[in-house]
Amino acid sequence: MRTWHFSYSFDTIGGMAETTYSIGEGPATRVSLSLPEGTAEAIRARVGKREFSAFIAEAVERELRGQVLDEYLADYESRKGPVSEPARQRARQVFDEVFAEEAEWPAAG
Repeated sequence: MRTWHFSYSFDTIGGMAETTYSIGEGPATRVSLSLPEGTAEAIRARVGKREFSAFIAEAVERELRGQVLDEYLADYESRKGPVSEPARQRARQVFDEVFAEEAEWPAAG
């Protein structure tokens, strides 16, 4: 199985350090994000102002997980041939179950 690595550099006292984190791990970092006001209001109404960032982080992690699975399936198809729709659905189910059991992403790479 292919694994995925994501490396992030961050400032430390005395210079730059290269640290690898799995998706969903590592210290929080502030990013700028632009959303349509209606979307932002819908999120605030659903989860409140205090949980806004957590909601966005969880949504982004779900999207990344889906993209990683899509890339894995595309790689598999390029090597082995087409994957049926029932097999794709089963792969998504297994993928979700594995991550739910692990309670974390595999080491990216």
